[in-house]
Amino acid sequence: MAVGVVDSEQHIHYQGNEPSIGLTEDELVVDLGRELEEARDARPDVLAAGLGIPATIDHDRGVAIQAVNLEISDVPLRDLMTKQLGLPVYMDNDANVAALAEFLFGAGRGARNVVMLTIGTGIGGGLILDGDIYRGSIGAGAELGHIVVEEDGPPCQGNCPNHGCVESLASGTALGREARAAGESAPDSALGKAVAEGKEIDGRVATEAALAGDETAIEVFELIGSRLGVACASFANIFQPHAIVIGGGVIAAGDLLLEPARREVRERALDPMNKTPILEATLGNDAGMIGAAALARTELAKAGSTELARDGG
Repeated sequence: MAVGVVDSEQHIHYQGNEPSIGLTEDELVVDLGRELEEARDARPDVLAAGLGIPATIDHDRGVAIQAVNLEISDVPLRDLMTKQLGLPVYMDNDANVAALAEFLFGAGRGARNVVMLTIGTGIGGGLILDGDIYRGSIGAGAELGHIVVEEDGPPCQGNCPNHGCVESLASGTALGREARAAGESAPDSALGKAVAEGKEIDGRVATEAALAGDETAIEVFELIGSRLGVACASFANIFQPHAIVIGGGVIAAGDLLLEPARREVRERALDPMNKTPILEATLGNDAGMIGAAALARTELAKAGSTELARDGG
């Protein structure tokens, strides 16, 4: 849970972080409210709050419908936080706001159509189509991490009922799982030695080993990147975006992840979509925070324009 105060130049004037995995719904709402209050108190001149929530969203009602990796079910977060903060609050899916940030200020700047994937515990998806966030009929659309890339693949994680989703095969969680299996099969590798030492084999350990040249870890990224590329080929065919931007914690591996994905797009997508650039996000872990602030500024401006129109201004 990353909370910050961001100005119109994308400067971050306050920042806080709080773990959210494992919290109950009530605990999450309490922690979020407390973190937002601390941010507001640090900079009392804030005008509005924007929320990027890792859940399907009813945008018009401001409700977080369901999350795959958090205990959230039909929570009216917008109204709850508006009442608690005494500020206008706007909300969207976390990958949507990250996509907005990269579109406005990052790797997608200057494009009109951008597909964004955020790869961490799961895989979030955001779409910018013709310069605007695409949300679907009520705001819950663009769950790109749940496109199926293996029909009879493993069960997806958390609350997703599907099998073979790209999230189940190419997320940070999948990376850790594949890295552990590879280490167990190659005891002389850096991953194998980490397994023998009793370390938790997660994406960070796999990335460090791969960047240090461990062939077993590099092969794991080849596998994960190829699976990601299968999904990206479909996104390229469907949306023909100017770019597909990849962000999230797993992007620390850079081209070890992205080159296999690019290869799959070149080989699988139709011409000219097979030439779609696969770009590394440039805003890092701050993309969601910057995008949520940009959402709040945009929505606040729209609300102001509506009031002016009503008043004849």
